[in-house]
Amino acid sequence: MKSGAITLFADGGARGNPGPAGAGAVVYGPDGSVIAQVSKYLGTKTNNWAEYEALIEGLRHAKEHFGTPVEHTVQVFLDSELIVKQMKGEYKIKHPELKKQHAHVQELLSSFSHVSFAHVPREKNTVADQLANDAMDRKS
Repeated sequence: MKSGAITLFADGGARGNPGPAGAGAVVYGPDGSVIAQVSKYLGTKTNNWAEYEALIEGLRHAKEHFGTPVEHTVQVFLDSELIVKQMKGEYKIKHPELKKQHAHVQELLSSFSHVSFAHVPREKNTVADQLANDAMDRKS
């Protein structure tokens, strides 16, 4: 993680595909303090849709906290290699619902001066993973 950057860890999941889904995200400020945590139940969705929703929620909370434009660098970490590669433009997005989610992310990204995306193994994304699972457990 880059010092002085906003850091966002996000994770989404579904039990069944589609199935009961949840989104989790945690936003850390430039000083490493927790700015926001998200644990949101999504209803019946696919795991990839939930991954995008976790990213959207994390970016939305960062934008709300830091205002527009967000001048800090934002480092986004996801354990979904697919979403990371789609955000980097390495993979095409074929599914219409994921195209809508991607467009929503792009709209949010216009508020930030610089955003980078990186894939991390699930064991390095435990807080966001737990927040997503908590949402699925609560179903609310």
